[in-house]
Amino acid sequence: MTTTDQTAAPVTLNDRTRVFIGGRWTESTGNDWIDLVDSFTEQPVSRIRLATAEDVAAAVAAARAAFDRGDWASKPIAERADVLDEIATRLEQRAEQLTPIGVIEVGVPVSVSAPTQQMCGGLFRAVAAVARATELAEVRARADGGVSRIVKEPKGVVAAIIPWNGPIGTIAFKVAPALAAGCSVVLKTAPDAPESPSVFADIVAELVAEGRIPEGVISVLCADRDVSETLVTNPDVDHITFTGSTAAGRRIMSLAGERVAGVSLELGGKSAAIILDDADMNTVLQTLPMAGCMQSGQACIALTRVLVSRARHDEVLAALIAAYGALPMGDPWEPTNFLGPLASKQQQDRVLGYIEIAEQEGATVVLGGGRPEGLDHGFFVAPTVLDGVRPDDRIAQEEVFGPVISVITYEDEDDAVAIANNSIYGLSGAVYTEDAERGYAIARRIRTGTISVNTAAMDFTLPFGGYKQSGIGREGGPEGLEEFFEIKTVHFPAPVG
Repeated sequence: MTTTDQTAAPVTLNDRTRVFIGGRWTESTGNDWIDLVDSFTEQPVSRIRLATAEDVAAAVAAARAAFDRGDWASKPIAERADVLDEIATRLEQRAEQLTPIGVIEVGVPVSVSAPTQQMCGGLFRAVAAVARATELAEVRARADGGVSRIVKEPKGVVAAIIPWNGPIGTIAFKVAPALAAGCSVVLKTAPDAPESPSVFADIVAELVAEGRIPEGVISVLCADRDVSETLVTNPDVDHITFTGSTAAGRRIMSLAGERVAGVSLELGGKSAAIILDDADMNTVLQTLPMAGCMQSGQACIALTRVLVSRARHDEVLAALIAAYGALPMGDPWEPTNFLGPLASKQQQDRVLGYIEIAEQEGATVVLGGGRPEGLDHGFFVAPTVLDGVRPDDRIAQEEVFGPVISVITYEDEDDAVAIANNSIYGLSGAVYTEDAERGYAIARRIRTGTISVNTAAMDFTLPFGGYKQSGIGREGGPEGLEEFFEIKTVHFPAPVG
């Protein structure tokens, strides 16, 4: 279902003419710019100055100096947690500023952007709470009668590289625990979504001016791929945390491996939802359509492979067509819409290209397949359901990042598990069944980092991450904080006599 009342964005954005290094807005050493394009009007709304390799080097040098002086790392962890709470408060105070930016950058409707932005403050608070509960040292007895202290120390300078499809949320996943651990951070933002991280930089600048965060501890830079690689290869960067495509993750891991730098990677997904024969369709339809098309499918955790048995195929397919077809799509400034445009023309072309490939490989478009009727501008792709998809088809194996659902038929429970695991990815998933314990048993067989039974739950305060080529490490909860600690063992001699 589409709405056709197309209006301009009710917000004016100013150009960002400087770069943010060490807690201050400063002049760049270059003069390259990126246009932020409104995904609905298809018109540029602001310009952002790109960082150069020299800017990146200056940011790393500032972070290194601040860390080596202990300006931030030496503060008690509870004091660092207090600063995270203050960041949360200031993010929440800027919700009215961040919400329209989310609409413009990602294309999500205002009804989705508003709670998403509001959630980000809560993520900072959750990390602060975990930090306060974290013991940084413990004493263990040794077999020789001596004792040793096991100490958690910050890893050092962290390069945090974030994607365009959820900038503030990803900052919370990465920057918050890195700061809590005592690290210095160089945050590298995506050129497609540079404006909301700049708002975060404004908050940091305030806290630096107030003396709450030392100078040098945080930099925020928008850079292209070549300049970004200089951040990854800089020998003063101790750890790289990255969210993005698996292809980019492989490249980062390769570069980091040359100097054995630490990496945390949250990468792509091709998650499966298994609908068992005893599943109640009302339960399925309460969560699956939105989980498959969240952010118009621009989410690594989207449930884009739907597995159904031959016995229930026709019934389930009809229900899915009706459900996905009823998702309201259109003007992202209209609060009743759930789906908006994709983030860019490049994304739109990519998704439409995958639909064409799927048809060439034998799949049938039973819903959508192109631009929605009545929406003559904006980077829209209608919710699309493909039937007759085979497990090895490209559409079933590769991440599309659009509202495209592949329906795959399985023979029995073992076959369903095999199809779900037939992927280089392992990020999310779901099992629908009337028997919750049966669902749990199947969930244990799926090689994926997060999986739901009879729902599609998302709680990023709990550990989140992937198996296989969906990533390395975890974000959220105590596990996410542990990514930014080194473990040191200090031995003391056994008493004499």
